[in-house]
Amino acid sequence: MTDSTETGNPRRAIYLLPNLITTGALFAGYFAIVSAIAGRFETAAIAVFVAGVLDGMDGRIARLTNTQSAFGVQYDSLSDLVSFGLAPSLVMYTWSLSTLSDYGPVPAKIGWAAAFLYAACAALRLARFNTQVGTVDKRYFIGLASPAAAALLMSFVWTCVDLDISGSDAAPLALAVTLAGAGLMVSRMRFVSFKGRNESDRVPFLAILGAVLVFVALAIATSRVLLGIALVYAASGPIQALLRRRRGDGEQPPSTQPGQT
Repeated sequence: MTDSTETGNPRRAIYLLPNLITTGALFAGYFAIVSAIAGRFETAAIAVFVAGVLDGMDGRIARLTNTQSAFGVQYDSLSDLVSFGLAPSLVMYTWSLSTLSDYGPVPAKIGWAAAFLYAACAALRLARFNTQVGTVDKRYFIGLASPAAAALLMSFVWTCVDLDISGSDAAPLALAVTLAGAGLMVSRMRFVSFKGRNESDRVPFLAILGAVLVFVALAIATSRVLLGIALVYAASGPIQALLRRRRGDGEQPPSTQPGQT
């Protein structure tokens, strides 16, 4: 049997490090689903946040090591669908939305339909991003990024568990949060991406002090601080859109810089 290298067609290979990190993010998302099925909802929420941290690392490491690839881009999107689409929707459904069945058959259907809608919107958000690479301004996300939407849902679950609020008691609010996350992902609203600044650019001293205070707050009340950050960021898109409409500003034309999932 002839080796492919002898015929001038080397075997296709993938870069290990960034794809290994992406696999870790995928594992964290899958672990969140398993934990939710077992009733460990706080663990499930934390696992989704771990997936978010790993998701932010794989692309950065690929750029730093010059190991970007088309395979890595597609693998990252599939991992994101599991970690920030399926996992949050199933965690939210298992913890709270499933209890809407206590109110009758119609609310029960609304519960699982809302969970599916969130997962579908995450898929649509990722698909739209893949078709817009190179055409949108990298300073903004068009629609709420799927990791941010997942953070909104999971910080809500985590906070309620910390406060001993049951999923059944929080079901109406959980439904609203799920639908809000789904709608924001597929909206045309712009969200600041924090990617317009070069990593080598200097920042004001107060920015460092603010980061330190955030870390201190996270150490004191992790779930509630994360929920507050997620709520503020999710609200920033609608607020900016409202302010632009009041000023009569139109949408800026897209640039040729890539966006983000």
